[in-house]
This record gives sequence, structure tokens and C-alpha cells, in this order.
Amino acid sequence: MFNPSREQVRQFFTEAWAKRKQAGVLTPLETMATDLVELHPEYQADLENVDISEADFPVEGGRTNPFLHLSMHLAINEQLSIDQPPGIKAAFQGLCATRDAHEAAHIIMEALGEVIWEAQRLGTPFDSDRYLELIQRHATRSR
Repeated sequence: MFNPSREQVRQFFTEAWAKRKQAGVLTPLETMATDLVELHPEYQADLENVDISEADFPVEGGRTNPFLHLSMHLAINEQLSIDQPPGIKAAFQGLCATRDAHEAAHIIMEALGEVIWEAQRLGTPFDSDRYLELIQRHATRSR
């Protein structure tokens, strides 16, 4: 199982972004990551800042952690590609019926964050059913 450290994740994103900016050759995973960075111009300067690898992003600071955000996007892309948990792909398609794919991914990200937080807080396994329920609740809601 791939379990990178915080430093490895940050290095991956900053190096991939530097390669993209220099028109370097990217691996498929680096391409996916930098495509996500392109969708988030608010993080581009962060990824170009060498000091960012040591930065903390406490909730109280009111600033999203770009590495966590981008990593969650990659995780969601992987989930969608293999339909794991089963039904996530259909739920995503339901969201895309009323909004663009990026906005749909952000809704899934909120659900993912909530379910991970609950599991950590309660010391329980990840609840796939709850995860899908939260996503589907948004899909059936009008904007």
C-alpha cells in the first residue's frame, strides 16, 4: 500500500508543478496532479514557494491546505476510476447532471472529509454507506 509522508506528498506536488511550468516530461500521476493544480490557480503560487513544504495550515488560520485539497482530488479521481466504493461513480454522474465535474468533486470531497473525520473521532472504520449517502443527498437536492 502506498502511504507517503507529509513531506513526500508536498515534494510530489511541488516537483510535478515545477516540471509542468518548465514543460518537462510528466508521469501519468504527475499529469493528473498538475491538471488539478491548473483547476486551482489559488494554489499555484504556494506550489512555487520553496518554504511551503514546512507550512502548517491550521483550521483556525482560515486557509485551505493546498496539499490536502489536491490529494483528496487525486483520491476521488481514483475512487471514480474504479467505482470504489461501489456506487460512487453513479453518484458522481448524478451530481454532474446539475453542475460541472469540478464542483461535483468538491461536493464529494466534503462528504469524504466528513466521513473520515467521523471515523477518526469515533475510532471506527470508514463508513462507505454514509459516504455515498452524503453524496447522493447532494445529487438529489436542487441547487
